[in-house]
Amino acid sequence: MTTSTLAVEATGLVKTFGDQRAVDGIDLQVTAGTVYGVLGPNGAGKTTVIRMLATLLKLDGGSARIFGHDVVKEPQIVRQLIGVTGQYASVDETLSATENLVVFARLLGYSGSAARKKSGELLEEFGLTEAARKPLKNFSGGMRRRLDLAASLLASPPLIFLDEPTTGLDPRTRLQMWDTVRRLVAEGSTVVLTTQYLDEADQLADRIAVIDLGKVVAEGTADELKASVGSSSLHVTLKDVADLDRAAAALSRVLGWTPVVSGARLTAPLADADRVADFLIDLRGADIHLTEFSVSKPSLDEVFLALTGHGVETDEITEEQKEVAA
Repeated sequence: MTTSTLAVEATGLVKTFGDQRAVDGIDLQVTAGTVYGVLGPNGAGKTTVIRMLATLLKLDGGSARIFGHDVVKEPQIVRQLIGVTGQYASVDETLSATENLVVFARLLGYSGSAARKKSGELLEEFGLTEAARKPLKNFSGGMRRRLDLAASLLASPPLIFLDEPTTGLDPRTRLQMWDTVRRLVAEGSTVVLTTQYLDEADQLADRIAVIDLGKVVAEGTADELKASVGSSSLHVTLKDVADLDRAAAALSRVLGWTPVVSGARLTAPLADADRVADFLIDLRGADIHLTEFSVSKPSLDEVFLALTGHGVETDEITEEQKEVAA
């Protein structure tokens, strides 16, 4: 393996589907031995970037290296250095969980006994031991997801791409997956993690790239990204939800941010604490009453809203749909 400290070095990545630029000049640098989060809504370009870096999709522009190896010129070497878990299970539904893992392990060069041993260890780690011999047609979506994740770890690759790994998992299994990611990094692996979950990126990632409309709109640690939109956030809860539109308009006018709305609660980055008094005076003049008012440190939710103008969860077309359409 190369002595380079960069597990991933990508410059000017471009991918087009028809007239749409799904990836529009993305640069990424991922330090070996870290978790790198790629945060963005559906259709932002996250999955397309992962597939390009994993040699699964042709680059239309730019360049990328994995541990110093060019993904275009040295794809076979790159494939030996990576593991990929996509958004959809790659398991064989005609086989049991154990049979799936044993087949994958044998393809990777394990002996029969070593394949069975490693498969048993992974099934235990992902809480699938009791269902090991059941046909996959009886598995829930979350169980299939866990099996797919287990399969991606058979080779113990130095670089692991996890594309929205906890989608469809229950809260308990999601936390187990977080622990698995932390263990992998502690043992020397590098993880590139795409997610729509703000708390997931906050909990796991050493650095985060925020992607929107095929571009990196911000990059840094979670604390750096939060500091970029101000030192605090304003939270207000209205007494009457019917006042929501008027209160949101007042907040946007006075503070300069479109607030995040959840029920009767409004949240927005607060760059200038002195403006809070102006906002409260506006509410009093409009006869709008509050039941709760607080100021706290900003979250990644406010960061994303400030950077993109919308929340992470959107109704945009997915990248897979773009590819099918193309």
